[in-house]
Amino acid sequence: MSLHLREILVVDDNDNDVELLMLGLGELKLANRIAVARDGVEGLDYLYRRGRYADRSGEHPLFILLDLNMPRMGGIDMLAEMRRDDTLHALPVVVMTSSREDPDLRRCYDLGINAYVVKPVDCEQFSRTATNLGIFWALINAAPPDH
Repeated sequence: MSLHLREILVVDDNDNDVELLMLGLGELKLANRIAVARDGVEGLDYLYRRGRYADRSGEHPLFILLDLNMPRMGGIDMLAEMRRDDTLHALPVVVMTSSREDPDLRRCYDLGINAYVVKPVDCEQFSRTATNLGIFWALINAAPPDH
């Protein structure tokens, strides 16, 4: 029996932020593959295996790192659609965004996020935050079973 590690999905349109997330998660030397979607539409395509992800195999991701402010479809709209779907409602979602707005924070928790992290401005701290998130969500947390 082969062990298949679930992927980590990063949904963020900022190249610098994605690079820092990859650097921080890479520090852990996780065997999990990291997939990147550039907005909520692409993130949902990934989850629903549509478009360029139609041939994606395997389970749902281990967890999602989700930005809020993106073109086409932002993180809150993606999250709202996910939470209406019985196969995605328990998927762990960590919002990692530059927004400190109280309405965003409240709306995200109302939609059932698992954590809300404000992106650090400092590059080193940003990378360290990604490492710490990876430690918890990929190594310590017991993920819900895939549907």
